[in-house]
Amino acid sequence: MPEYYIGIMSGTSLDGIDTALVEMTGTPALVNFHYTPFSVGLRKSLTTYCQPNHLTLTRTLGQLDSHLGELYATSVNMLLAKAQLSSHNIQAIGCHGQTIHHAPDIPHPFSMQLGNPNIIAELTNITTVADFRRRDIAAGGQGAPLVPYFHDAIFKHPTENRAIVNIGGIANITILPSQQSGKTSSGFDTGPGNTLLDQWILNIKQQPYDHSGFWAQSGQPQPDLIDLLKSDPFFTQAPPKSSGREYFSLTWLTDKLKRLEKNYAPEDIQASLTMLTASTIVEAIETHAPDTERIFICGGGTYNTTLLENIRALQLCPTDSTSVLGINPNHVEAIAFAWLAKRCIDKKPGNLTTATGATHPVILGAIYQK
Repeated sequence: MPEYYIGIMSGTSLDGIDTALVEMTGTPALVNFHYTPFSVGLRKSLTTYCQPNHLTLTRTLGQLDSHLGELYATSVNMLLAKAQLSSHNIQAIGCHGQTIHHAPDIPHPFSMQLGNPNIIAELTNITTVADFRRRDIAAGGQGAPLVPYFHDAIFKHPTENRAIVNIGGIANITILPSQQSGKTSSGFDTGPGNTLLDQWILNIKQQPYDHSGFWAQSGQPQPDLIDLLKSDPFFTQAPPKSSGREYFSLTWLTDKLKRLEKNYAPEDIQASLTMLTASTIVEAIETHAPDTERIFICGGGTYNTTLLENIRALQLCPTDSTSVLGINPNHVEAIAFAWLAKRCIDKKPGNLTTATGATHPVILGAIYQK
């Protein structure tokens, strides 16, 4: 039985793609070949980014990719020392990487994460699974959120309808109907979580985050500002949907503020942003999961007391952190990517299509052998 492999190469001449069909039973033998020329526009784009005046950006991204890979590897090795284990005890690492741009709704959609997995595998001597999002996007999905499948596996209850709310930079919810209902779990991004809160306080007070939401608590939410922020089409867009800090940015906020032409106190803006996060989460649950009986919150936003108070004030059903379910809210996502790494190694799908919108389940992640 012949063993066929396909090789693809596009070289520094930037002229096109060589694609070779090779029979590999014995000595490699070319069976067929196809050449696809680059269009004039694509060649021009590629040429532009190879020029000296563009090397600063590409070099910076490349170095960040390597630097993060080194840091991730160091973190793994420190964890192993802490746990008194060696690399031989570990089956695989699941590394999400650092998202720098997430754009699933444009022509040629993509999600870009940095953190070179080759370096992680090399410096830890552990097989590393990375690049989880792009296969889902290739299958027509958003590439996010990915944690709902893990939530479904770990937090679904036999009789209770639950919602898991992950408040990171971006907030997302996982809707978990009870097992007895027979309904499928789903999820989506609801909008900004901590990102606008962090960016605003950094801009005004040069602090990285609003500790416990104390600054927001000192201000008053402004209804007209909140209404304007919520008029953004993202909030009424039907799921599946996802977003990132490149969308909900300081530029996004300042553009909105200019439209109202009011001199709000900075703390009132922080209070309004905190209420924006809370209200968009609650409204997403009320709209898409009105039968929810209990809410569990995870992610860094769990420690923003003002944010949680706002959520509880708007929501009638009990709201707790995932710590009552036995998992520290700060640990949920890292555990999820260990779980997704195992799914990949076991050749099992890792995407919940009702959360990402992919046309079918796919195995997520690329494997970098130790």
